[in-house]
Amino acid sequence: MKLQIALDLLSTRDALLLLGKVAPYVDIIEIGTPLVKAEGLAVLRAIKTAYPEKELFADYKTMDAGELEATMAFEAGADSVGVLALANDATIAGAVKAGHTYQKRVVADLIGVPPQNRLSRISELKDLGVSHVELHAGLDEQSLSGYSIVDLLKTISGSVLPFAVAGGINASTIVTVRDAGAEVAIVGGGIYGAEDPQDAARRLRNAIK
Repeated sequence: MKLQIALDLLSTRDALLLLGKVAPYVDIIEIGTPLVKAEGLAVLRAIKTAYPEKELFADYKTMDAGELEATMAFEAGADSVGVLALANDATIAGAVKAGHTYQKRVVADLIGVPPQNRLSRISELKDLGVSHVELHAGLDEQSLSGYSIVDLLKTISGSVLPFAVAGGINASTIVTVRDAGAEVAIVGGGIYGAEDPQDAARRLRNAIK
């Protein structure tokens, strides 16, 4: 299983400072949606230049103009781009078309898709050419009483596409995510919000070895 860091920060400078500490322990660098909105395409270029050996994921959460937004991300250095699974099929197909053009990947984020609809939507996404899906409990969902990553994982059992998981993962839960069959574990605040981000990233890496 790969470890992905979600850079939900607000400046390229802060992102690069953090990566200077944790990059050796992560496989995929995610330019989080807040960072994309704050810094635009320049942050993709800066981080890909600094870490060309790392896979770069642009968390665009695209809902419209799929081909255009994916093309912009790929030309700026992204290796994969995120679209919302709730988007119209034409939007997702457009992003996939751009992915074929640039030989890059499109990831569908399941945030907002009702649990009972996830498996059927994943089947449709496979037909549209999406490479994998992201099972994503956002910050607002995680703050709700009774949230459990174990319950979240149950809704993806039987997926016909490889999947990544994001939703409050830490060193004590990442093995559960791995054992559920996830291809990627995505950690944001569990690294950048830690007192010692480098140690947090190291512990996560060691936990999944």
